Amino acid sequence: MERSLNIDPLRDALVVVDVQNDFCDGGALAVPRGDDVVAPINRALALRWAATIGTRDWHPANHGSFRALGGPWPPHCVQGSKGAAFHPLLDAARFRFVVDKGTAPADLGYSMLEGTDLAERLRSAGVRRVFVSGLATDYCVKATVLDLAREGFEVFVLTDAVRAVNVRPEDERDALAEMERRGARWAKTTDLSGEGE
Repeated sequence: MERSLNIDPLRDALVVVDVQNDFCDGGALAVPRGDDVVAPINRALALRWAATIGTRDWHPANHGSFRALGGPWPPHCVQGSKGAAFHPLLDAARFRFVVDKGTAPADLGYSMLEGTDLAERLRSAGVRRVFVSGLATDYCVKATVLDLAREGFEVFVLTDAVRAVNVRPEDERDALAEMERRGARWAKTTDLSGEGE
């Protein structure tokens, strides 16, 4: 675990993955203790970053991941629905931009880089380190972290600001191990320091 990480407002980016109503308490696909990520993420969002990116699942009603169409999940984060909205206590006004994922029926959209030019946009903005938070550790967080590492970014997972689905009890452990093998490092939002917005 890292300690006393000073955030560089010219080179560091914060990614907040899918902190949406359907993934939080009472949602259609609630992540256990998903609401717990909101306070630490808001603490991180209060710092100055080169970029702050919010992602959200933004599925059509006929999305291929839904059980009625042979997928593994109940309907969730349908475009324009209350379930697709960001958690009401999340300080989403601080996002510089929002990335919608899974916007077509066949697009699973686990990673924020899937089918986008976001990696190049981050590089063009001078970003070198990316700090990742959100839901869920074993799905969209993992996919985003692995893709960012593959694109050459230094990636930190904010462990107090992620939670896992854990369809199998070992899924979170396995996801963290895979991210570590690909070069991800760990930190907590309480380790971060820097200028406030």
